[in-house]
Amino acid sequence: MKPFRFGVNVWRAGSRAEWADKARKLEDLGYSVLTVPDHLTDLFAPMPALVSAAEATKSLRVGTNVLNNDLRHPVLVAREAATVDLLTDGRFQLGLGAGHMKSEYDQTGLGFDSGGTRVERLAEAVTIVKGLFAGEPVTFAGRYYRVTSHQSYPPPVQRPHPPILIGGNGRHILALAACEADIVALTGITFSQGGTGRDFSGFTAEGTDERLRWIRETAGERFARLELNALIQRVIVTDDRVKAAEDLARQWPLTPQDVLRCPFVLLGTVAEIAETLRERRERWGISYYVVFEPVMDVFAPVVARLAGV
Repeated sequence: MKPFRFGVNVWRAGSRAEWADKARKLEDLGYSVLTVPDHLTDLFAPMPALVSAAEATKSLRVGTNVLNNDLRHPVLVAREAATVDLLTDGRFQLGLGAGHMKSEYDQTGLGFDSGGTRVERLAEAVTIVKGLFAGEPVTFAGRYYRVTSHQSYPPPVQRPHPPILIGGNGRHILALAACEADIVALTGITFSQGGTGRDFSGFTAEGTDERLRWIRETAGERFARLELNALIQRVIVTDDRVKAAEDLARQWPLTPQDVLRCPFVLLGTVAEIAETLRERRERWGISYYVVFEPVMDVFAPVVARLAGV
C-alpha cells in the first residue's frame, strides 16, 4: 500500500498576497499538493499560478489538475512544464486530460471531436512530451501532430520527468493512463454531451471496481508502480452520515447506500472518514486524494491523521 497524500484544487485569488496565503495555509494544514484546474472561466491560468504558489511555500508540490490537451501544442506543454519544474525546484507534477467542455472549444474556435479522437490526440501528445523531457531531439509524425528535430529547453529537474497524471473516467482515457501515466486519476463522473450531461455509472463502488479491472488489465506489470488518485466531489463532516447520504441521493441518480459507498464522497465524523479511506485503499489501492478548496479546513483533521501513513 502506498502512503496517503492529499491535495487541494484551488481556483483563484484576488491578489498575489492572497494566493500566497492560501498556498502557505494549505501547506501548514498538512496537504502535500496544490493543484490548479484548466478551464476558460474565472480561474487562474495554471502554470504561472503554480510557480507563485511554490515560491510562497517550502516543500509543497504543485500540479495541473488537469491541462486540456487541445488548448496547447505538446511542444509548448513540455517546454512550460520543464520550466515550472526548474523554477519550483522539482516540485511539479503534470496533469493531463483530453478535454470535455464543448463550450470552451466553441469560444476558441476549435473543433470538438469525439471522445475517442480527443484521447487519441492526447496519446500522441504524451509521446511527444515524454520524448522532449528526455532531452534529445524529437521527430514525430502522427495523425494529429508533427514535430521535426525539436529539442526542448530547459530539461526538467525531476528525472526522467515530472510525475505525469492522466485523469478521466472512460475506458480509453484510463487505458492511456494505465500505459503512460505515473498517477492514474479517477474522476468518477463522465461528462457527456459536450460537458452538459453527467453519467454516474462510474461513480459507484461497482463502477470503480470495473475501472480498476480495466486499469490492472491494461497496465500489467507496471500496475504496482502506479499511484491511484481520486477527486473527491463532496466532503461532509457530520455525526449523521446516513442523513447526509440521503440528502445527496436526492441530488444525484443514486441511492443513499450508493452514496455511502461512493469512492468520491466522504461523509461522517473525522474518525469515520479516516477509517473509510483506509478501507478504500485496501479495496482499490487509492492513496492520493484531492479535495476542493471550500472543504480544505473541515477535511484538515483527516489529513492530520492519515498523511504519510
